[in-house]
Amino acid sequence: MTGRTPDIDTDTTERSTEQVSATSGGATRKPGSVSRRALFAGVGGAAAFGVAAGAGGMAAFGAEAPPAATDAEDIVDLNVTVPFYDQPHPAGVATAPQRYTVYMTFDLAATALTQDLQVLLARWTAGIAQLMQGESIGAVEPDRPDAVATDTGEAAGLGPASLTVTVGLGPGIFGDDYGLADKRPALLQDLPRIPGDQLQEEFTGGDLSLQACADDPQVAYHAIRDLARMVTGTAHTRWAVMGFGRASAGPGQQTPRNLLGFKDGTRNITEAADYDRFVWLGEDAGWMSGGTYQVVRKIMMTIETWDFDRISDQQQIFGRTKLEGAPLTGQAEFDTPDFAATTAEGDPVIDPTSHIALAAHENNAGVKILRRSYNFTDGMNPEGLLDAGLLFISYQNDPENFVTLQQKLGRFDLLNEYIRHVGSAIFAVPPAPRTGGYIGQALFE
Repeated sequence: MTGRTPDIDTDTTERSTEQVSATSGGATRKPGSVSRRALFAGVGGAAAFGVAAGAGGMAAFGAEAPPAATDAEDIVDLNVTVPFYDQPHPAGVATAPQRYTVYMTFDLAATALTQDLQVLLARWTAGIAQLMQGESIGAVEPDRPDAVATDTGEAAGLGPASLTVTVGLGPGIFGDDYGLADKRPALLQDLPRIPGDQLQEEFTGGDLSLQACADDPQVAYHAIRDLARMVTGTAHTRWAVMGFGRASAGPGQQTPRNLLGFKDGTRNITEAADYDRFVWLGEDAGWMSGGTYQVVRKIMMTIETWDFDRISDQQQIFGRTKLEGAPLTGQAEFDTPDFAATTAEGDPVIDPTSHIALAAHENNAGVKILRRSYNFTDGMNPEGLLDAGLLFISYQNDPENFVTLQQKLGRFDLLNEYIRHVGSAIFAVPPAPRTGGYIGQALFE
């Protein structure tokens, strides 16, 4: 292997591979489920801890307990596990979106070698497999009083909560430094500048990404915290976002709302045929077959300004009604928008520069992307305003599909008056590992 690649220590590699050999099996649901009220009661007030990789700490979020659940859609089963090994596709993409996420990116250290990256991916794989089963990644209370705990312990006693952890590989990994240029996924390139971008360096880019999603915020946080501890000496944290209130629906899920109060993801990908056409990479992708590309954007919202806008203007901006989420040409949320409909005066009922019109596949040569976004808040900004918005995450088998859509939105979207894209990154998401293997193993073979 070329680049910064010494001879691999066979003993070290074998130990790393042994750590990833446990299989997760099929999806498992253990007896017992709890409502959101019980969920919040169980984790409310949980303190946030600094991540050892250098994040400097992330503020935990909480919410006042809502009324008791009134229907099945408001029930959360904290005992569900999601399969990890031997799957046709990586977990955390087509998985029904959980209620919380912690998203973190990393840069490889200047001194990192190819072997360091290989061992980190093997260790992450072993840790993820255990975490997704609701297990610790080692001793929480070591036998020796002078020993450092392997697992930080804040998820002890909590269920797996449908945890998934999805690993992304950034463009920087596939340069000449690590001898992996010939393994670069065909469509993995830094995103071009998009109209309206106001990107901040501290929220942009990265060599690696971790997306932990769970129905318990503390379970998601624990996963990222313990996985981040493993990068010491190999990488360091670049940026992180703690998300809540999923803002995209999966099959059978009620459409959630973004922080502007509108339903988000009504027309999201749900059918297997669309996943195959727009999300998953096919056999011609080589070692990436079965994987996908992840695009993430940190979008700030000027919430206070939005809150004082009249409802008719808000609905014109989205092209939908606020409560029902119906297109302005329909009555129900899932009615197909009629972009040709006009008023008695001859004006379009749905503004051509509304968010729904610009993003619709009918107006983009049929192009679709999978949305897997979350709301977030970072408290207050220096001006005393709410520091909040949308952690936009999408998956697609061709990043150009995202670029095509976002270039139109960036130029014309009426919503741009109330949002700012401040963070951006792209990653290749490898296929799921096989039992006894690890994420990205084909890179080093």
